[in-house]
Amino acid sequence: MPRPNTLPRPPDIKAHKANNELLQKGVLCVLIGLAVLISPAFLTSPGMRSIVAASALVGWFALVLGCAFLGLYIRRRMAARKAWP
Repeated sequence: MPRPNTLPRPPDIKAHKANNELLQKGVLCVLIGLAVLISPAFLTSPGMRSIVAASALVGWFALVLGCAFLGLYIRRRMAARKAWP
């Protein structure tokens, strides 16, 4: 016996909230990473410039982590779009 036609299920609210948080984390990490990498060019104090330039590894890590978060957000968004009729 065939199933009766049912309405599609709306997207999960918790998953939607988790995706939005992932997007926020990704954007913030990318902005922090870019700020750490670019800021030594704009600092006038040589001491402060050397301190911030020494933390370039942290800037690269934040940039890569932010890009990973954004990639995961896009992947989840595409999967949700395929699942929704």
